[in-house]
Amino acid sequence: MAKNTWINQAGRDDLAVSEERAVLVGVLLDDEKLSDTTLVELTELARSAGAVVVDKTVQRRKTYNAASCVGKGKLEEIRQRADAADANLIIFDNDLSPSQIREIEAVTHRKVLDRSELILDIFASRARTAEARLQVELAQLEYTAPRLRGMWTHLERIAGAGGAGGAGSVGGIGTRGPGERQIEIDRRIVGRRIAFLKDKLAEIHRRRVREVAARRDYFKVSLVGYTNAGKSTLMNALTGAGARAEDRLFATLDTLTRRVELGAGRAALLSDTVGFIRNLPHHLVASFRATLEEAIHADLLLHVVDASSTEAAEQIAAVNEVLHDLEVPDTPMVIVLNKVDAVRDETLLTILRHEHPKALEVSALTGQGVDQVRNLIDERMRGERTSVTLSIAQRNGKALNFVDRFADVDEREYDEDRVIVHARMSPRALEELHKIAADVRHVDVNGHDE
Repeated sequence: MAKNTWINQAGRDDLAVSEERAVLVGVLLDDEKLSDTTLVELTELARSAGAVVVDKTVQRRKTYNAASCVGKGKLEEIRQRADAADANLIIFDNDLSPSQIREIEAVTHRKVLDRSELILDIFASRARTAEARLQVELAQLEYTAPRLRGMWTHLERIAGAGGAGGAGSVGGIGTRGPGERQIEIDRRIVGRRIAFLKDKLAEIHRRRVREVAARRDYFKVSLVGYTNAGKSTLMNALTGAGARAEDRLFATLDTLTRRVELGAGRAALLSDTVGFIRNLPHHLVASFRATLEEAIHADLLLHVVDASSTEAAEQIAAVNEVLHDLEVPDTPMVIVLNKVDAVRDETLLTILRHEHPKALEVSALTGQGVDQVRNLIDERMRGERTSVTLSIAQRNGKALNFVDRFADVDEREYDEDRVIVHARMSPRALEELHKIAADVRHVDVNGHDE
């Protein structure tokens, strides 16, 4: 695109940033620190979306400028920087209001995206399954709906990503009210599409809850963490799942669940989830709730941290904030310091060790410490065990198999049609056993019911 040539209507509607030349802009308030890593994450986000970053600039202010986020002088500087770098896109590391975007575009004569729009664009490009596409589309529409300013005359750009022609799709009967302004029509179309997507995702949520409930016989472990922390690589190391593992942000959007073998016939279920990020758009958190159902109902969370990152502490805080937003219950969580083989500053690792003394140190890429993770899962699954003597019907193969998997069996005795099992097992496992086999009885040393 030629320098100083303003984008047309369709250009603003198209939020994709693939192969565009971008100038990055950050606005820091007085209480925010300026560091060498300022705009580093936005740079990675832009590159993940396919943009070429040609310049960066930061302004410190006491408050955001209501009209354009930055001051008038800085806005003119941004325009000049974009001219000099032949950039056709400006990306802010802040969320902007529609009026701010309009003002910045008018002065710079270039398309402007804010942080949330950029993240939504990346998620849209990564969505592979029908579920992920529905979730991304819902997040896009919920972000866009309050910001409609008559920028387009219809919504083919977004609506239909989850399946063109479905209920609530663009056009059709009822979309042409006499005397209505286009923005009112757009809002009605968006509202219908949002309602349709929420219904579809509610179905997925109910199905996912049933799937999780059906796995109650298993100890469920969920990998959570900042994007690009190495969760998928750890998943592959523990299960051989062959999950997509790339050195880029948001390589994984869809939850993958696989068995992790723990030895002696024991196994747990391990789930890899979408990576988190600071200031993750609220609508994305809400729409991906179904995908994160595994984390919500897990028995153990493994919080994978990129120990080689200078921003590890901030990333840990960001993940904890998202888990809080998801209303994840008080599930036991263990920090896994990954990529220890890539640590260049031992001081940073020492600080992490001090702040998280019970953390495991691993390199999922080389295999270092992976067995420790496996052993931890096994220990947590088996829990603090107590001695029990159980009477189980011989025909109840499901209960007997459960005991073999989740208890340490010391002795078996056979009494007519029942098996007397002397074992050590955790209270949690014992509770699950009673759920799947109501006829299991506790007996004393003489074989009498307690």
